[in-house]
Amino acid sequence: MTPDQYCQEKAIQSGSSFYYSFLYLPTERRRAITALYAFCREVDDVVDECTDASVARTKLAWWRQEVAAIFDAGHGNEPSHPVAKALVNVSKIFNLTAERLNEIIDGMEMDLNYNRYADFETLRLYCYHVASVVGLCSAEIFGYRNPDTLKYAQDLGLAFQLTNIIRDVGEDARRDRIYLPQDELVRFGVSNEDILHSRETDSFKRLMEFQIERAESYYARAFAALPAEDRKNQRPGIVMAAIYQALLKEIKEDGCRIMRQRVSLTPMRKLWIAWTTWIKG
Repeated sequence: MTPDQYCQEKAIQSGSSFYYSFLYLPTERRRAITALYAFCREVDDVVDECTDASVARTKLAWWRQEVAAIFDAGHGNEPSHPVAKALVNVSKIFNLTAERLNEIIDGMEMDLNYNRYADFETLRLYCYHVASVVGLCSAEIFGYRNPDTLKYAQDLGLAFQLTNIIRDVGEDARRDRIYLPQDELVRFGVSNEDILHSRETDSFKRLMEFQIERAESYYARAFAALPAEDRKNQRPGIVMAAIYQALLKEIKEDGCRIMRQRVSLTPMRKLWIAWTTWIKG
């Protein structure tokens, strides 16, 4: 299996909306974004699958060595992981930097240091590392002319991560993780125990409606910042936003009942949204 094939398999296995958003890209850009996505999955899996934090830290440190090797390839320091190998050419062609890849790892490492977030400002830092930086890297791959597109990419990444947090509240609670800001739980009269014990009270519903409104506001901010001349190139992000906004609508219409079930869209529906959004431009 070649490095590109490995990355493709990693993307397909995830079933993520991210995968559907770049189905219609030209081959070279699709190969690049798939490699970036596979990298994100690999380092995220380290934290999700390692029950021993010290082992996870060791593995993330190893990934930092792989990042260094990506940018030193050809000078006696070659990466060994297939994803890292796939990123060697990608990083050269699409202006990906070691700093940004390491920032993504920084975000994954935050999951080893925190399982609660005091306020939205603290949570936003986490979201920046695990999602906004991915948005910035993706914008490089998709291509842009106006630097304002980077503001769009950063806010869109934040909107995506807020959507993930909303969708995964129950799943995260079963890992003793609560990403909803602690001060907002207090404001809406929801306790950590309510979250950990899957109590879908009226207060919890109001809290989640507030979270959905904030996520929607970041989608609006992102698209308000997207320059018209870069809209065509940035269509993959627009596609993913359409899928994620449909997910938010589904969660809201279902009464925010997300503690015991993971609300998701079917692959066929994702494919339909992706296709119709793409052709609209």
